[in-house]
Amino acid sequence: MLSAKNITIQFGDRYLFRDVSFTIGPHDRIGLVGPNGAGKSTLLRIVADISEPDTGSINKAHYVTVGYLPQEGITSSGRTLYQEAESAFEDVIQVREEMDEAHRRLEELDPSTADYMDALEVFGELQHKLEDLDAFRMKSKIEQVLIGLGFSEYDFERQTDEFSGGWQMRIEMAKLLLREPSVLLLDEPTNHLDIESLQWLEGKLTDYNGAVLLVSHDRAFLDNLTKRTWAFSLGRLAEYSGNYSFYEKEKAVRREQQVNAYKNQQQQIKQTEQFIERFRYKATKARQVQSRIKQLEKIDHIEIEDEEEEIHFHFPQARASGSIVTELKGVHKSYGSKLVFGGLDYTIERGDRIAVVGVNGAGKSTFVRILAGAEPVDSGEIKTGYNVTPSYFAQHQAEELDLSSDVLGIVDSVATGEIRSKLRTILGAFLFRGDDVFKKVSVLSGGEKSRLALAKMLLQPANFLIMDEPTNHLDMRSKRVLQDALKGYEGTFVIVSHDRAFLDPLVNKVAEFSHGKVRTFPGNVSDYLYRKRQEAEKERIWDKENGRNGERGIERSNAELPTKERRRVEAEKRNELSKKLRPLKEELTILEKEISWMESRRKEIERVMADPDFYKNGEEAKNATIEYKSLEGKLENKYFRWGELTEEIERMKT
Repeated sequence: MLSAKNITIQFGDRYLFRDVSFTIGPHDRIGLVGPNGAGKSTLLRIVADISEPDTGSINKAHYVTVGYLPQEGITSSGRTLYQEAESAFEDVIQVREEMDEAHRRLEELDPSTADYMDALEVFGELQHKLEDLDAFRMKSKIEQVLIGLGFSEYDFERQTDEFSGGWQMRIEMAKLLLREPSVLLLDEPTNHLDIESLQWLEGKLTDYNGAVLLVSHDRAFLDNLTKRTWAFSLGRLAEYSGNYSFYEKEKAVRREQQVNAYKNQQQQIKQTEQFIERFRYKATKARQVQSRIKQLEKIDHIEIEDEEEEIHFHFPQARASGSIVTELKGVHKSYGSKLVFGGLDYTIERGDRIAVVGVNGAGKSTFVRILAGAEPVDSGEIKTGYNVTPSYFAQHQAEELDLSSDVLGIVDSVATGEIRSKLRTILGAFLFRGDDVFKKVSVLSGGEKSRLALAKMLLQPANFLIMDEPTNHLDMRSKRVLQDALKGYEGTFVIVSHDRAFLDPLVNKVAEFSHGKVRTFPGNVSDYLYRKRQEAEKERIWDKENGRNGERGIERSNAELPTKERRRVEAEKRNELSKKLRPLKEELTILEKEISWMESRRKEIERVMADPDFYKNGEEAKNATIEYKSLEGKLENKYFRWGELTEEIERMKT
């Protein structure tokens, strides 16, 4: 459907990427990954025909359309939200205008004339055209997408220039989803979404009738959505037949193979150089020496990507707090006529690790600002516990950095003890590498300032961390460093975030904010989402049984049935699930045995290939190499099928 051939981008003597070729199929779901600065956004812009490569070409069929969502920089104005979304249906709007014109002509013409009959025929054809364009479902499509992305019906008539940058990106995403291009290019689409909108988008893209190529640092989003992964490495694009988790495992396997191949090649080069040096001045060996020299010149040297240094960051030790960290009693908070909290009660205890979730505008950021003492309340009581030392991170704190200082100076001003010797390493984890640490704060981008403010906060001793979207400008590696540090943190923390993969190993409670109230769920975010799905299903069943909507549907469960009936229903469900799972589990068992045998055989061949004498027997080396490559291809397919099976089994269990 769309293909790229030998795409190259070069800056002076440095190649961003070189001779990149790929193909996008009609229903592909592809994750584009790689370190910051590898060229991911540049490649999307090239595919979208916004930027041109230095060499190479993008080829697509004439019927293929491409839609592109950049990370930032989109604004719209001059129309209401609904009108802006409606502009995605340009063809429908044009036909409607033509129908209005045809209708005016019919009113002006004499029904007995031939011109009237011609105009009537045109009007009928336009009606059929509208039906073909599914125009009569346009209103419901617009409403579904806008509400799915978190807008309310009240927002529909608001002017688009009233919306902030994050909401502007949602508007652009809504238009793209309504246009339904053949290829959808999304650059960090989850950055400005809350967890509910993110879940909706994930489902929408899963069912999308086209191809999706996306850049994202949300691991769960990539794992749930993508079936292929493209990874930038050493200026080239490597393809993996699976999602991000599959890519991580397979990348480690490929690196091991690459290292073995590199060692073998270096051994060959060394032996060849020794032969040349030994017989360089012997006339009887001159021809052979020249042959070996030419061999060396033709060798395509294997490059090994530098392994990222493992960074282990530990929070500075702080004294333990009392058992109650913070207590809110009867808190009221409004912004003008908008009531956020009308009598909020909430207690945070020592050891709580809380994820704060809810739709945008539900009061999440207001809640954490109140906790941090950065937001006054209208009334109510806020009690801070004994010996509590809070530390607060929010996006706006980047604006409070000393513009005259440099990056290293900012963190050095707050660091104490042994950690000062590791400041450059820690800054590297937050994407400040090399001479970047000497940059003045005044020249940093918004994302860089945000990362620096986060690093500064984490270096200060505190026993109560309050964080509002700390992962927004972090790549996968930086998030892993922060996540590992939080795993070892001994204090209490509250985090506003929609990144499920980041939160799941960390939190033990989820606080859901909705309509000025808060509900607390034990467990992590996946547990919370499971409970929400259960509640939604119970509500659906209640509505179906009673033929109406009712809040009691949320509370209805099998527990309300008579004991005997409940046991029968549960047994039937277990039996039905067991029947469906049996063939999948049997296939999975066979598959795991095959993978185990293939991996053992591959390691056996690698041990043979690592022997310096391996290439002396040409035929044996050739056969082993052929078998090795065959095993690689088969294993890749087996790994992909294993991923599909485990996902399907997990989905059915859920």
